[in-house]
Amino acid sequence: MLEISVSELKRDLSGVINRAAYGKQRVIILSRGKPKAAMISIEDLRLLESLSQKKTRQVRQMAALEATRAVRAEIAQQIGGPLPDSSEELRQLREERVDEILGVR
Repeated sequence: MLEISVSELKRDLSGVINRAAYGKQRVIILSRGKPKAAMISIEDLRLLESLSQKKTRQVRQMAALEATRAVRAEIAQQIGGPLPDSSEELRQLREERVDEILGVR
């Protein structure tokens, strides 16, 4: 990783851009000896954006899951016990409906 001062960057902006873009070199820009910004290739930027979007989706999914759990817990409290597993009931209803359509019942 290359560290370069603002004044050096001003003198060789196109060279530094080329190093980041084509040389895949990450550049830290220093102001008064302290890191202030970075220059990266467009590929690195796209990767960072992709990771950020993935993280945002995961956070939203976890929030939705937690909200669902909270609603389920609230309903369980109102009915005085845990909710039944509806997957078995749905399977039975599906089988009954298939039987009706096929004329078995």
